[in-house]
Amino acid sequence: MNFQQLRSVREAARRGYNLTEVANVLFTSQPGVSRQIRELEEELGVEIFERNGKRLTGLTDPGRGILQIIERLLLEAENLRQASREYAGERSGTLAVATTHTQARYVLPKVVQAFRSAFPDVRIALQQSSPEHIAEWVISGKADVGIATEGLSQFEDLVSFPCYSWSHMIVVPEDHSLASLRTVTLQDLAEHPLITYDVGFTGRGHIDDAFAQAETSTDIVLTAMDSDVIQQYVSLGLGVGIVASMAVENNLAPGLRAIDASHLFAANVTRLAVRRGAYLRAYTYEFILRFAPGLKRSDIETALSAAG
Repeated sequence: MNFQQLRSVREAARRGYNLTEVANVLFTSQPGVSRQIRELEEELGVEIFERNGKRLTGLTDPGRGILQIIERLLLEAENLRQASREYAGERSGTLAVATTHTQARYVLPKVVQAFRSAFPDVRIALQQSSPEHIAEWVISGKADVGIATEGLSQFEDLVSFPCYSWSHMIVVPEDHSLASLRTVTLQDLAEHPLITYDVGFTGRGHIDDAFAQAETSTDIVLTAMDSDVIQQYVSLGLGVGIVASMAVENNLAPGLRAIDASHLFAANVTRLAVRRGAYLRAYTYEFILRFAPGLKRSDIETALSAAG
C-alpha cells in the first residue's frame, strides 16, 4: 500500500470516476491510475469501485467505507508535513484563501497587508468563487481557509466561525425618486427594475426571502458577482442596485447615493471555515485572528479538537 494508490482512489471518487482527469491531476497516465487502484483492491481483497467493463461507475458499499479511511489517512499525512515544517521553525509557505469577490475586494486588502508585514516569507494565493465552490476547495485541500457568508456552516467537513455581520444597501443615482424618501419599503423598491448579486452570492438569499415573505414580486433585470459592476449599471440608469454595505462604505461611485436597507433584509454573517481535522500552521492562525479579531486561538483549537 502506498500514497499514490490512496490518492488514485480519492481522486477517482472526486473526479466522477473519470480516470483521464485523475491522471491529469496526479501527473501520471490513465493505465497507471487503473493499475494503482487495482493493486490496492487486490492487496485489500475488496473491490472499491463498481465497474462496467473497464470503466469505473461508482463506489461499492465497502468502497464507501474505505474512501472515508483514505481521506483521513491523506489528511493526516498532510497534517504531518505541516507539523514538521512548523516544528522545524519554518516561517515560509503558501496560504491559500478561497473567498468571494466582495470579501477579496473590500475586506481582505487591509488584512492581507498587515499579514504580509508580519509574515513576509508567506505567499498568499487568493481564489475567488461562489460559497459552494469555496467550501469544496477547502474540503479538498485546494484552499487552507474559506471566507464567505452563512453557507459555509452547512458543510459537515468544515469547521466554521462567525466573523462579523453586515447589511445590504440600496444604490441609486443622486436624483432618483427613492433618494427623497425618508424610509424605503420593499414595495417602493419593487416599483423599479433591480440590479443585484447572482443567486448564491453575497446574501442574495436574504434579498429573495424578504420579497417572498412580503409577497411582493420584483423585476431583477441584471445580476452580477461584482459590486463595482452593479454600481456601474446603476450609474447607466438600468435599475436600482442592492449591494453589500462594505462595497459602498468607502467605494461609492461618483453620482450615486447609498440608502440604508438594514430594515428590509436580514443581517448577513460572514464566516471563516477550515477543514475539519486539519493541522493549522501558526501563520494560518495569525491570518484568521487578523481577519476576525473577536476570535481567540484557543476557540479555534477547541473547535478543531472537538471536530476530530
